[in-house]
Amino acid sequence: MKSVLKRALLGAAALSVVLLSAMPAGAQGYPARPVRIIVGFAPGGSSDIVARLVGQHLSPLLGQPVIVENRPGAGGILGSDIVAKAAPDGLTLLLATAGHSTAAAIMLKLPFDAVKDFAWITTLTTYPFVIATRPESPISSLSDLVARAKAAPGRISFGTTGAGAAQHMLPEWFSAETGIEMLHVPFKGGTAVVTEVMTGRVDLIFETMTLTLPHVKSGKLRALAVTSRQSAGFLPDVPAAAQTVPAFVFQSWLGLAAPAATPAGIVDRLNRDVRRVLAEPDVQKRFAELGGNAAPSTPDELRKQVEAEIQRWQQTVETRHIERQ
Repeated sequence: MKSVLKRALLGAAALSVVLLSAMPAGAQGYPARPVRIIVGFAPGGSSDIVARLVGQHLSPLLGQPVIVENRPGAGGILGSDIVAKAAPDGLTLLLATAGHSTAAAIMLKLPFDAVKDFAWITTLTTYPFVIATRPESPISSLSDLVARAKAAPGRISFGTTGAGAAQHMLPEWFSAETGIEMLHVPFKGGTAVVTEVMTGRVDLIFETMTLTLPHVKSGKLRALAVTSRQSAGFLPDVPAAAQTVPAFVFQSWLGLAAPAATPAGIVDRLNRDVRRVLAEPDVQKRFAELGGNAAPSTPDELRKQVEAEIQRWQQTVETRHIERQ
């Protein structure tokens, strides 16, 4: 009886060794404490909504609470800086946005390297932007917008979440493609911009489908165009901007990143678990309601995407003679 028990214990120990050795290096015991997702924007915006959705479903897989912490400021740069300087233990993550690339293009100096100071984990979702105005606006279409802007340069205004954000660079790119001039009015968060457009204090918003879709459906905003190559299924009656300006096609994204030097095993663990989250039907349904699609990637794919977008937006800065901050 004792020999049988001894063999069983030895077998269990051997199995434990095999299971531990199969875990990626650096991932053993991770996470030992709650995980933070830093969102560099105010609550209620698209990045905040997605971070909370992913965090809610990721927590059971990690076995620890996943806490969303909003740290708005400087168009998301403050949040990125917090993560870049955090301990590389996988406990502090960044909800990265397409604005991460635009900030790198427009800023003279960032407190971090926009590519090298992060361990890229995965893309979460992709979605087009919506060009919208208030329902009573005299601007009736995208071609009408271009005509009015050419007739009165600098009179038509667009609101953004700050200089260098995707909401700023996209209208600049549109202006470059159409030869118009519009007035940039920055705010601290996407929800404030939406309010200003709905009240008529600002003429236009170039904003995520996630944030604008509910307001378009409720009639509080009127969509002029979407930036996908074709009309989006979420707004089938709204034309694609490319029908008026063929080169103007843009798919935005949200993703997760950690501080550089985060062990590869932790990055792989997070990538694997987030993929499981993104495969959940209720998560995909919620993304669809927000106007986006689940879009997991490898860490390397996300890093290369960020590098390519930085180069692209640097060209826009040069073409538009935008003063670097």
